[in-house]
Formats: sequence, C-alpha cells, structure tokens
Amino acid sequence: MLAPVQLLSASRQNLWRLTLIRILVLAAQAGSVGLAYHSGLLPLPWLELSVTLGVSFVLCLLTAVRLRGPWPVTEQEYAVQLGCDLIIHSVLLYYTGGSTNPFVSYYLVPLTIAAATLPWLFTIVLSGLALAGYTLLLVWSHPLELPPGPRESLLIYGMWLSFALAAALITFFVAKMAEELRHQEELRAERREEGLRDQQLLAVATQAAGAAHELGTPLATMSVLIKELRREHQEPMLQEDLAVLQEQVRLCKDTLQQLVRAAEADRRQAVVEQSCVEWLETALNRWHLMRPEASYRYQCVGRGTPPRLMPPADLTQALLNLLNNAADACPDKLDVRLDWDHQWLRLSIRDHGAGVPLAIAEQLGRPFFTTKGKGFGLGLFLSQASVTRAGGTVKLYNHEEGGTLTELKLPRAYGRT
Repeated sequence: MLAPVQLLSASRQNLWRLTLIRILVLAAQAGSVGLAYHSGLLPLPWLELSVTLGVSFVLCLLTAVRLRGPWPVTEQEYAVQLGCDLIIHSVLLYYTGGSTNPFVSYYLVPLTIAAATLPWLFTIVLSGLALAGYTLLLVWSHPLELPPGPRESLLIYGMWLSFALAAALITFFVAKMAEELRHQEELRAERREEGLRDQQLLAVATQAAGAAHELGTPLATMSVLIKELRREHQEPMLQEDLAVLQEQVRLCKDTLQQLVRAAEADRRQAVVEQSCVEWLETALNRWHLMRPEASYRYQCVGRGTPPRLMPPADLTQALLNLLNNAADACPDKLDVRLDWDHQWLRLSIRDHGAGVPLAIAEQLGRPFFTTKGKGFGLGLFLSQASVTRAGGTVKLYNHEEGGTLTELKLPRAYGRT
C-alpha cells in the first residue's frame, strides 16, 4: 500500500519559519550590539540589552522544543508569538534611541506576516500593539548619544540595512508562508471532493446491494419457469430460444453470486498476490468470455521483472469497466499495452471509435452521465473511484490517429516488487 504521508498544518509550518526569522534577526542584533561594544563608539546599556537578547534566545529555544511535540499550533498561539516579537523589538528600540533608531521600520515585518497568515481580527490587534509601541517610543525612550562626526553616516547605513533586512524577510519568508496556506487550501478542496465522491459511492453501493438482494427471487422464479417450459414444449426452435434465455438467467445469477463472494473476500482481505502481468492476463481472459465479439492485441512492453500486486476485486472490476467502455466504442482491434518503471504501472487501452466529444469531455466520469444509448453512466465513475483509492489515475485522451486512448496509472508502491 502507499506509504502514509505526514501532513503538517499551515500554522505549524509557519511557526517553524517564524522561529527561523527570530534566529536570523537575533544573530544580526547580537552581532550589532557586540560590534558596538567592542568598538566603543556607542555608549549603550549593555546589561539591559543582553538580558533582552537572552529572553529572545530563550523564546527561540522554547518554541523549537514545543514544535517537536504532537500538540497542534493554533492561530491564537501563532498570534501570541508574533506579539512577543513586537514586544521584544520595542524593548530593544527603547534602549537604543527609540523612534530615532533606523530599525524601527522592522515593525512592518511581523505585521506583514500577520496580514499574510492570520485572520483580520488578529492582524488588527497586532497592528494596535505595534502602533502603541511606536507611539510610546516617540515620547519615552533611553537617550542615545552618538558622536557628532559619524552620526549621519550611521543613520543612513542603519536605514539601508533595516530596509534590506525587512525586504529580504518579507520577500522570502512571507511568500513561503502564503504559499503554504494556499497549499493547505488546495488539500482541503481535495478532501471535500473526496468526501463528495465517497458519498456518491455509498449511495451507489447501497442501491446496488438492495438491487442484488431483490433480484435473487425473480431470477430463481424465471429459472424454474424456463425449466418447466423446456419440459413441456419440445419444438426445436423454441428449445433453442429457451436454452439461450436459461443461459442468460444463469449468467445473471452467477454475477450476483460473484458480487457476494467479492464483497466477502474484500471484508476478509483475501487478496492473492500476483504479478501485474498475471493480473492483466487473467482479467483479459475473463473479459473476453464476457465480450467474445471483441478482438484485441495485447503487448507487454515493460522491462525487467514485473512488479507484484495484491489487487482487490474492485480494482479488477475497474479494469473490466474500462475494457467494456472501449469495446462499446468499437469492439474491433483494441490495443492493450502494459508498461512500468521505477514509480508507475501504466496500462493503456486504445479503441478505434469516434473519440471523446470535446463538448462533454469534462463531464465524463460523473455519476449517471453516459454517452451511450444504454447504460447508467456508472462504469467510468466507479472505475475512477477504485483507481483513485489505490493511489492511481484514469485519464481519457483523443488519440491523434483517431479513437480514444484510456490510460490507467497505478503507483508501483501499491504492489510489492
């Protein structure tokens, strides 16, 4: 079976990226403070700055340890983490000149992250926190005394460095966070589509089970009446017609019994391991008994040892449905090919019919939609559902030389090599 894929929530992924941002910013801040301390150009409150940077470092460690646990990351927690970043940044600005510090524009980075990843209510709260901090720094901060000579150059270079840092973080990390959210939305849409398909399958299965149960009695009655008619009427022509009718009734009863046996085998997981070549050849032989009027050419073009599978009954039925669809389009000269590589098993079925009309191409595969004069429009829908459950795909193309090309792909990991 397919290996399970661990899906991480968008908030957890974004909190990892936020922690990485903290580490990068903390390294830049610690480097700047250390350079100012060793150069002696700026008289700063070193103890207060060291304590604030230490708090930021501890927050990084605690967040990294917390992310290794199984607890989910909520939007409230993510907003609190951004709020901590704003508070730490405000404290650092307070001890390094307040609003005159060129790094005051870094307030925009947490706010941009919040706007890209959080609901608007959290963004408004964080914006109010940032605005309050900036306003307090306008009137209340630790004075910063710069030497008269390099004052303007330090401010200019500081503003450039602040802009470059904010631009880099916003461009890279915020874009990654927004991409993760879009990916999560796509996954949710896929799950909703799978849920809808499962509901449709359940409805079809319920109707099929009821129909199978109800058909047993009339088929038994018909079988008894046909036997009596064959005993009472010995005309050769009528005997021949009754024999055909009796054979058709027997086929219907066998189909219902096979349906019950397949369901029981699926419940007990009584699936036989076999190679993909054996599976396909067995299915083709069974299908040819059902459709003796059809002709086909089978080619196995895969190289190396054929992968081994344990296909359930519904996957084999999906293959039979695809073969029937191709035979319904044109029963002559079907081309069946089997191929494989290190990742996929590929089975293609080409018929020489009229092809897929472009006007209805998007509707193919929907339940109860059919292009035939007969049928219920369930064959392709059930086939796609079974193959999708196995991790594969079913696609129909108009062949360039005419007819329809049906491609069934199954992951090689579905079987055992």
